[in-house]
Amino acid sequence: MGRLVKNLGLYLIMIVLVVSIVNVFLSPTQGPQQVQEIGYSTFLSEVAAGKVSSVLVRENSIAGKFSDGKEFVSYVVGVGDLAKELAGKGVAVEVEPPQRTPWWANMLSSLFPTLLLIGVWVFFLYNMQGGGGKVMNFAKSKAKLFLDNRPKVTFDDVAGCDESKEELSEVVYYLRDPSRFTALGAKVPRGVLLLGPPGTGKTLLARACAGEADVPFFSVSGSDFVEMFVGVGAARVRDLFEQARKYQPCIIFIDEMDAVGRHRGAGLGGGHDEREQTLNQLLVELDGFDESTGIILLAATNRPDILDPALLRPGRFDRHIVVDRPDVKGREAILEVHAREKKLAEDVDLAVLARRTPGFVGADLANLVNEAALLAARGGGKEVAMKDFEEGIDRVIAGPERKSRLVSDKEKLIIAYHETGHALVAKRIPSCDPVHKISIIPRGHMALGYTLQLPEEDRFLMSKNELLDKICVLFGGRVAEELKFGDVTTGAGNDLERATQIARQMVTEFGMSEKLGLVKLGRKHSEVFLGRDIGEDRNYSDAIAYAIDQEVKAIIDSCYEKVRSILIENSEEMDMIAEALLEREILEGKELDELLGNSDSDGEDDSVEEKDEREEGSLSEGDEEERDDESSGEGDEEERDDESYSDGEEPSAQEPQEPAEQEEEAE
Repeated sequence: MGRLVKNLGLYLIMIVLVVSIVNVFLSPTQGPQQVQEIGYSTFLSEVAAGKVSSVLVRENSIAGKFSDGKEFVSYVVGVGDLAKELAGKGVAVEVEPPQRTPWWANMLSSLFPTLLLIGVWVFFLYNMQGGGGKVMNFAKSKAKLFLDNRPKVTFDDVAGCDESKEELSEVVYYLRDPSRFTALGAKVPRGVLLLGPPGTGKTLLARACAGEADVPFFSVSGSDFVEMFVGVGAARVRDLFEQARKYQPCIIFIDEMDAVGRHRGAGLGGGHDEREQTLNQLLVELDGFDESTGIILLAATNRPDILDPALLRPGRFDRHIVVDRPDVKGREAILEVHAREKKLAEDVDLAVLARRTPGFVGADLANLVNEAALLAARGGGKEVAMKDFEEGIDRVIAGPERKSRLVSDKEKLIIAYHETGHALVAKRIPSCDPVHKISIIPRGHMALGYTLQLPEEDRFLMSKNELLDKICVLFGGRVAEELKFGDVTTGAGNDLERATQIARQMVTEFGMSEKLGLVKLGRKHSEVFLGRDIGEDRNYSDAIAYAIDQEVKAIIDSCYEKVRSILIENSEEMDMIAEALLEREILEGKELDELLGNSDSDGEDDSVEEKDEREEGSLSEGDEEERDDESSGEGDEEERDDESYSDGEEPSAQEPQEPAEQEEEAE
């Protein structure tokens, strides 16, 4: 019966169609003609001759019998006084009453258009809700309930975020044994918000929490609350918590919380739009008059800056757990988890891989292990070797190799000297990160070559000297082209853009200009409705703006001259490296050291003196992880240099966002 109600619209359409068919095929109609059909004039003459014995008069026809017993039929237009005339001539006359339309046919003819419109409306509503019996159920929650079928993931399957696991374990222990906490007067957190960049494992932690907790678990996405009809989202929130109260104590997990929890009052339509009504209902359910509920809300988002303050306050989300990018030990633990079921060769060292993947999050590392396994299977190997992991790192960062792309010898020579310039400058400046690999093989959809630098350790701050050295490395390719060919190409377009951006940040944000002093110039403003910065206020005069431009140009010019002098002094080494790169197409860090006559140095381990030099200099607040409270991310050491020969735009390739500098030549 419930299914009949849910699919009422479809059943109505079927009933209307059946009745229409019955009305067409089963209504009284004249059967096949078995009698003689005569004209009206012939009929009158036969009557006058006395050959007609009886007639049956209908609305527009006359049926009768001749005196010899044969039947006939004739059609007339209005019988008029014909019956009276026939009776006067001795013909037996019978008049058939007009047919009456059945009452159901009259009702059907009047209701059919209305029923058809209702059926069409229900049909479209059915399809908008995805079908499957949801026509009358669109206000119900779409949350999935896990009881005995909870995910099999446990905290043992999550690595690289020990603090986050500890915080969530406390919630699980409370649900298992609340007396342990209530004996001390402690209360369970109403809500737990998981914060962190994409791919760090927020959803995986929630699944692990579901696997560990021996309580019902509801899982739903924030976008499932928002529909085109106003009030549907709020109704779904009410229904979700009504279901949860039946199973309490329980856990509700809302993924992508920013889809429904964005700051109110920032959009169009004031407080009457669907999303804000949904958020209002969620706020009431989280901290309303009913304080006796045993429901814990887990939510995950990578945009905590756009969430409504009322949603973040204690009493609703009491605990904010940051799931950050893993450090080197965390990356090694994550690699161990993903490599459990892989057949690894003896030369695979996960600790080395962890050091070579700074900035990789859990999703990147899982992709790396899978790419290595696919490469090993493609090559016919029975085990995943270290070379497969090395190639997997390059694929994750820059994309797959494109050896089929045809590059002319002239352009290949330019690319080789461009990448050589990056690498040589990085080697001749002690504080730069070690060069790990140089390649002139095209990768991805735009990169024609790249120079990969990997830091020795995770870092979160950059000094002024390190930023200047980074600008110098960016200029290495452009200056190498200029010195070798006496001309420049568009390949350094992105180099110049990034170098200018770093220099401007040094002047306007980091207070690294002696002329302008310790001030932050410019104030970015943003609309939460858009979720990103849309402009910047100039809180300084035109004279200061001119001074900023002069300081930026001074930084750029000084770095350019420094790079030019380095490459002029090492012109022979530049030619030697470029020739080797043209011959081999790929140079590892150790091979580069051998070419430069530093065979004793390791491409991954610098001397103690170089480490000491890297520690010198005043530290800036340029947080490499693009934190909102320190830097906007241009101080990130892991940013890739993607120069474009066409338009200088940076390709949207997969890349880590922590230290791992990579200079790329892009088409």
